[in-house]
Amino acid sequence: QVQLVESGGGLVQAGGSLRLSCAASGLTFSNYGMGWFRQAPGKEREFVAAINWNGGDTVYAGSVKGRFTISRDNAKKTMYLQMNSLKPEDTGVYYCAASLIRYGQDARVYNYWGQGTQVTVSS
Repeated sequence: QVQLVESGGGLVQAGGSLRLSCAASGLTFSNYGMGWFRQAPGKEREFVAAINWNGGDTVYAGSVKGRFTISRDNAKKTMYLQMNSLKPEDTGVYYCAASLIRYGQDARVYNYWGQGTQVTVSS
């Protein structure tokens, strides 16, 4: 079955960096657009970044643009999110998702979701 497994989360001080990974199995990874979403305590899930099937196109939420970089390695069936200059408001559970139709900000287009990895940024 399809599995998306996030890793790389943790506790970091404001201004620090983390690199999240999303390892995929059970699907033809290069056929899927991919995205990162996050959910802070008491808040709705929100879009962070997305990438098309070959990494040639990316889109970011305004709150992370210039600080976060999404990428993918189709040979390794893995997507990444490099997070720099982290802020306390970046705290939350980060989820990766895969979409066979397209990629983007709309969570409804994603077919598969990971279980999430916790990112905590202290001030």
